[in-house]
Amino acid sequence: MGSLYSEHRTWLHAVPAGWKLGLLVVVCAAIFRLSSMTHLGVAGVLCSLVYLSLGQAMRQGLKPLRALLFTLVLVLAFHAVLQQMDVGVVSVLRMASACLLSIALTLTTSSGELQDVLERLLTPLQRFGIRADRFALQLALMLRFIEYFFVVWNRLDDSYRLRTGKGGGFRLLAPLTIQMLQTARRVADTLDVRLGEPPTSKPRQ
Repeated sequence: MGSLYSEHRTWLHAVPAGWKLGLLVVVCAAIFRLSSMTHLGVAGVLCSLVYLSLGQAMRQGLKPLRALLFTLVLVLAFHAVLQQMDVGVVSVLRMASACLLSIALTLTTSSGELQDVLERLLTPLQRFGIRADRFALQLALMLRFIEYFFVVWNRLDDSYRLRTGKGGGFRLLAPLTIQMLQTARRVADTLDVRLGEPPTSKPRQ
């Protein structure tokens, strides 16, 4: 599978995944409680510095960064039409800060590290008969698939642009859906074999 995880080692790779996830939750919660444009501006600059400090690893995150910029422009334009520029600027600063930190986390945290953290956090649920390891695997796969399908979407868009000279847009929904279904089928079959799940009563369609 393609991945946004960068093999270029940065200082953030050395930080344990649990610390990164915890700090991301705390910082994002604090950012969304701020309402002052000055404070949000400072937060935005600090989050940008964290992202820029990743150096070579930033190249892996250019595509999600372009998508983020496009979204921010749309949000700002929407509030401009409603003549609510103050609200628009505050929303954009919040979104940009949180997304920059999230992309930095994605670039520097592997799926295995993420799954280990989730499994430790979910261990108390075993008292209620819930398999923490499998629940953590499901959550990790869900997060991994979001990242993976974003990469697939970009590949399809690049291919379409090479053939036609323009972006694919909504035309890519059908081929992306087919690839999502095929990937889900392969992963389900693999998990059946690796985890020793009993065969289903009905064959999959």
